[in-house]
Amino acid sequence: MRKITLLLAFIGMMSLQSCTVNEVREDTIDNDTISQVYEVTRSFTPSNNFSTLIAFPQPIFNSDMVLVYRLAGVSGGVDVWKLMPETYFFPDGTLDFGYDFDFTRFDANIFMHGFDLAGVSPNFRVNQVLRIVIVPGFFGKQAATSTSFNDYHEVVRRYGIQNVTKLP
Repeated sequence: MRKITLLLAFIGMMSLQSCTVNEVREDTIDNDTISQVYEVTRSFTPSNNFSTLIAFPQPIFNSDMVLVYRLAGVSGGVDVWKLMPETYFFPDGTLDFGYDFDFTRFDANIFMHGFDLAGVSPNFRVNQVLRIVIVPGFFGKQAATSTSFNDYHEVVRRYGIQNVTKLP
């Protein structure tokens, strides 16, 4: 009986010992990454070669993703944002003009392309409201299958974006 009690005491001490081990757990959720939106109003003219360079207030990370939207109108009191690249065609199917962009860690270059950009209606060239959305790389890994980037409002909801910073 004494041996059984000793055995049970030994097993009890072993099980209690395993409860006191502190495990180091790495947090795999990035809670300090913040998506950002910058808004600018720019015109595309021959004097700026139908392009505009927008400097970011601070450099972004190499892994960050940049999305650019153009305010295309208002429908039912809600802004309609179009994701770039955006292309317009003549009725015969040939290219009329379009918008596109490229970016670095420090800025985004937004530009028009086409054959007669000076002939494009001022409604598409002058005082264009643009929103540049910075999506941190952590989110970009999950984004490919879970978010429609065409819908600006869905992107804002998905990444919890609440403020738009207006840049000069």
